[in-house]
Amino acid sequence: MSPPANDALWQRLADHYIGPTDASLSFVARLARENRWSLAHAERVIGEYKRFCYLAMTAGHEVTPSDAVDQAWHLHLTYSRDYWQVFCPQVLGADLHHGPTRGGRNERSRFYHQYAATLAAYQTAFGHPPPGDIWPVAHRRFTIDPQGVRVNFSDVIVLRRRVALAVGLLAFVAGWLAGRII
Repeated sequence: MSPPANDALWQRLADHYIGPTDASLSFVARLARENRWSLAHAERVIGEYKRFCYLAMTAGHEVTPSDAVDQAWHLHLTYSRDYWQVFCPQVLGADLHHGPTRGGRNERSRFYHQYAATLAAYQTAFGHPPPGDIWPVAHRRFTIDPQGVRVNFSDVIVLRRRVALAVGLLAFVAGWLAGRII
C-alpha cells in the first residue's frame, strides 16, 4: 500500500527519475555498483528513499533514514542540479537538508529514537512495516551498520566471519597435526 493515488506529493515522488535520462551509467546502476547491490535491490532502495522523502515532508517530526536509504540520499545529493533545482523545489516543494550527527551519546540517542519514530511513521503512512532488508530494526541500524566500511575488493580478500573462523580453525588443526606427525 502506498499513500492515496491522489496524493500529489506521492505522485510527484513516484514519477521523478533521478539523474539524466541519457547517462550511460544511470543513477540506479551507480547506486548498485557503489554498494555492490543487484540492480533490482538498488531499485527497491530508491523506492524506499522516495518513501523516506515522503515521510520527511509529512510525518510532522524529524525522520532518520536506514543506512541503505542514506546511501541513496548521499548519492542523490551528488546529482546537485537535480537535487537542488528539481527534486527539492518541484517534487518535494521544500528543501530537504542532510545533516550528519555531531556525535556523542546524546546524538546517538536522539537519532536512535528518531529512527524508531520513522519506522512507526512508515507503518502509519504506508499501511505495512518497512521491508526489514532495507529498514533494519533500530538496534542494528545504530550498533552494527555503523561498523561498515568502504573496501576496494581489488586490494583485499574478504571472508564472512564464519568462513574466516572455519579457515582459521582448519589452519590451526593442520598445523597441530603437522607438528604431531613430524
